[in-house]
Amino acid sequence: MSDSSPFPFIYLASQSPRRAQLLDQLGVPHRLLLATPDEDAEALETVQPGESPRDYVQRVTALKLDAAVARHARRSLAGGPILCADTTVALDLDILGKPQDADDARRMLARLAGRTHSVFTAIALQNGSQRHAALSVSDVRFAPLSPAAIDAYIAGGEPFGKAGAYGVQGAAAAFIEHMSGSYSGIMGLPMFETAQLLDRAGIARGYACKTS
Repeated sequence: MSDSSPFPFIYLASQSPRRAQLLDQLGVPHRLLLATPDEDAEALETVQPGESPRDYVQRVTALKLDAAVARHARRSLAGGPILCADTTVALDLDILGKPQDADDARRMLARLAGRTHSVFTAIALQNGSQRHAALSVSDVRFAPLSPAAIDAYIAGGEPFGKAGAYGVQGAAAAFIEHMSGSYSGIMGLPMFETAQLLDRAGIARGYACKTS
């Protein structure tokens, strides 16, 4: 790991507070580089016909990073590496994105109940002309869930804005019988892979202070 990074922080192009918290845990100062409503960031998450979950999450992450790099240039911001990530949940080969409403969340959770699904999180880092990328794949098994348990979880509001209609770090932890892989990857930013990317890019870490 290099301790001579020329940048005092990196840009995080994500609205997820969990990703910001995990970067803090890695000791990486960061500033948010968020899309404005006119950018229609959600359009980047459209699934292409026949696309596998693995290909989908890596393609979307690359597109988000392209958009963030362009956003950085338009705003004439100070130089710095830019980090993007995207997480998707897949049951077999079906991609379960963010639920559109309560009925959609109910449908997803009912499908996940009593079964094992996969969580794919792709990360990509732009540092000058260099781009580094990595993928984390984890498996999660849910216990059987009653309709009442699903309804109670949805009523708490936690499923919305989350792939697969749940957050591993919240109340849904009580649904999980078993998991394998990266807990932080399931949260949205795999810390081991992220640390490896930062090291490869020569970006110093280990000093926990947040600049945003």
